[in-house]
Amino acid sequence: MPKMKTNRGAAKRFKVTGTGKLKRAKAFKSHKLSGKTSKVKRNLRKTGYVSQSQEKTMKNLLPYV
Repeated sequence: MPKMKTNRGAAKRFKVTGTGKLKRAKAFKSHKLSGKTSKVKRNLRKTGYVSQSQEKTMKNLLPYV
């Protein structure tokens, strides 16, 4: 049986927590920030998590994480 390959794009974007959840960065924080309020920008800095419905798909992309 050959080794499974990790999706390198996903490996750079997701980290696994101690409880097995997948941490991710939030979107909409790269440009056009002048139109967003300070509160919105502050909340975009916080950690996001992969939803439970997508977790199985993501773990297939990251088999050794």
